[in-house]
Amino acid sequence: MNPENQKKVLIIGHHWPEPATTAAGVRMTQLLSVFLKQHYQVTFATTAAKTAHTANLKALGIREVTVLLNDPEFDRFVAHLSPDLVIFDRFMVEEQFGWRVAEAHPQAVRILNTEDLHSLREYREFCVKQGMDFTPREWLQQDKTKREMASIYRSDLTLLTSSFEKKLLQEQLQLAPELLLYLPFMLPIPSKRTIAEWPSFSARKDFVSYGNGKHAPNLDSFVYLKTTIWPLIREALPTAKLHIYGAYFPKQLQQLHNPSEGFLVQGWVEDLEGVVNQARIVLAPVRFGAGIKGKLTFAMQRGTPSVTTTTGAEGMHDGLPWSGAIADSPEQFAEKAVALYTNEQKWKEMQQYGLDILKGIYSREKCAKAFLETLLSLSDSLENHRKQNFIGALLQHQIMAATKYMGKWIAEKNKNKDN
Repeated sequence: MNPENQKKVLIIGHHWPEPATTAAGVRMTQLLSVFLKQHYQVTFATTAAKTAHTANLKALGIREVTVLLNDPEFDRFVAHLSPDLVIFDRFMVEEQFGWRVAEAHPQAVRILNTEDLHSLREYREFCVKQGMDFTPREWLQQDKTKREMASIYRSDLTLLTSSFEKKLLQEQLQLAPELLLYLPFMLPIPSKRTIAEWPSFSARKDFVSYGNGKHAPNLDSFVYLKTTIWPLIREALPTAKLHIYGAYFPKQLQQLHNPSEGFLVQGWVEDLEGVVNQARIVLAPVRFGAGIKGKLTFAMQRGTPSVTTTTGAEGMHDGLPWSGAIADSPEQFAEKAVALYTNEQKWKEMQQYGLDILKGIYSREKCAKAFLETLLSLSDSLENHRKQNFIGALLQHQIMAATKYMGKWIAEKNKNKDN
């Protein structure tokens, strides 16, 4: 394809993608893959530093750019690139760069990629730690919620991985449907050959739990397992073990390692797929969080049933039977984990439910098709779309009157400092 005729997409990331360590990294690589298959020119920009787990985007043909905050050079970069689409990875990035894109290249479709509703996750964490009940009304009063909602209104389209979160926004804020797109993980469905090669019930053993150690819901889940749930499971299954895997484990988590109790903090593993393939059950007692849980779809793709909470399964199965069990009290969680671990017939049934969920909700081809159709429709009607979004236009005006001049002031201050 002639490069001059290629569409361009600029993605401004909160971090460089790490698909091996985070669900957010997996999600981002899925989005990148959609654009590459459609022969877009893809540019990925971020203020973040790379890590040992950062994906090699250049090898995929993606241009990598490091940008700075409060830097007028970014405006010139965007104007010169002239992207058809700009995707902001999380609302904090839209706050920082959205007004600059709107001013330097207003023709671009501006898309907010939420990963999860950041404010929802943080307020739920606050409620759990304070022993409070979560209510949408109180969540809406939080400063971070207001910031995140303003970002959604300012964007032409917001991507939501969770059907629950789309419904929450529409019910609580009466957001126009055309401002939101439910776009869950876009996953390959296991082939018949892959399924036939899955280890059997009898060939598997032990429990496994995994997640990035920098993510607060994961840390809480691991500690909750060690202190409250695992002793109950271990009492019923004295020879079973629980293996904990993930990157960036802090010292406090590593210190929970206790072989005599069958609680094994293993840390980073290169072949997580192999580990989950050999485990009989995945445990994910998520007490707070938002979005959808990549660890649970990962388990379904490996034929491994999971036991999780209502919050863990939220927005993930749209009424289809869960691939395992859902329980919220420690006693019920442990009871269901033990029952599933020891019942081969039930275990096989839950494995099939996982396949049903993958096929019904997460089909890569079906989700990508809906995404691309939405982008095409939005691009064709962008002017009218923006006219219908009066609150977004109002907030864009206000942010450009406030954040814009603060950013310009900081840029001038930095310039004077350099001189």
